Amino acid sequence: MNVSNRVKTVTPSSTLAISAMATELKAQGHDVIGLGVGEPDFNTPQYVIRAAKKAMDEGMTKYTATGGVKELKQAIINKFKRDNDLSYSADEIIVTSGAKHALFTLFQAILNDNDEVIIPAPYWVSFPEQVKLAGGDPVFVQTLEENNFKISPEQLEAAITKQTKAIIINSPSNPTGFMYSKQELAQLGEICLQHNILIVSDEIYEKLIYTNEEHVSIAQLSEGLKKQTIIINGVSKSHAMTGWRIGYAAGDQAIIGAMTNHASHATSNPMSIAQYAAIAAYEDETDSITEMKRIFSDRLDLLYERLIDIPGITCIKPSGAFYLFPNVKTAVVNNGFATVDEWVTALLEEEKVALVPGSGFGSPDHVRLSYAASTDALEEAAKRIKRFVRKHQL
Repeated sequence: MNVSNRVKTVTPSSTLAISAMATELKAQGHDVIGLGVGEPDFNTPQYVIRAAKKAMDEGMTKYTATGGVKELKQAIINKFKRDNDLSYSADEIIVTSGAKHALFTLFQAILNDNDEVIIPAPYWVSFPEQVKLAGGDPVFVQTLEENNFKISPEQLEAAITKQTKAIIINSPSNPTGFMYSKQELAQLGEICLQHNILIVSDEIYEKLIYTNEEHVSIAQLSEGLKKQTIIINGVSKSHAMTGWRIGYAAGDQAIIGAMTNHASHATSNPMSIAQYAAIAAYEDETDSITEMKRIFSDRLDLLYERLIDIPGITCIKPSGAFYLFPNVKTAVVNNGFATVDEWVTALLEEEKVALVPGSGFGSPDHVRLSYAASTDALEEAAKRIKRFVRKHQL
């Protein structure tokens, strides 16, 4: 039996493909260093785990409301007020099975066939696939490395057509780690208001910033932009809770209502126990989050210094998330490979270091490295990459 045309258009996740290759090599007994998957290597904080155990002991193991339990919605409302100076009501928030599910449900709720969504490249691998699965058309705008991979007002204006429904802004960004300033967001927001374009603001990395720059949500800038913006966030990255699968969306009540209706037929509700764990994550934050951020900052400094010392690799130091996105085009050419993808595959096979080729992010001259790994692993990975480059030098 044939699968649907809709599914045939979907490109497999390059991050998960690299992870699968690395896992297979590990199973064969090889010492593989995986810098591919974007996942904190810390365990979930103990106070969150204790909250989950308490919820289980108290019988919080049943179905919940589709859009999330009221206590978690209130914790999210409090978080928005505390961290972003934004006010939302409970019917303007939906809790989902991860931020990825929030995005998927949003596109299902807002897109009709051939609606266009502007996606600045480099982009997170799932953005275009989710748009396509909802019947929409991704419109890629190639950003410039010298502009820290951020879309300019001129580029946005040029990409808008009568079919444009939304734009995705991811700040801090996966895969680049860069973030938009208040002024840059204001310029982009003004264009979106003029053309009545919905802003999808993915802020999942907002707590992982290592400079003096302050995270700004575009929804903070004016009441008009708040009405025009759907914020996507969750606890996966900020609280090392990737496996708990709790994300959420906040914004226009009608859109959130449509998302909730869709979710009622897709997932019934997010996992009950994980919801109560997420309440604790937001209501009782401890020094463990600050410590995780400090360690990530140290790792960024270490890996960045090691990478820029490798011939043919250049990199601009980012502000946040936990990725570096170096340009390896010169190294690839000097090593005699036709593409970055071939270079990455050979690196994994020969030196057992797993990186993600930039082609999956719409930027074929780059690779993404996650520094969510131990200092020893990062040091060793950098040594292996440098050895690989020197070995293949033409």
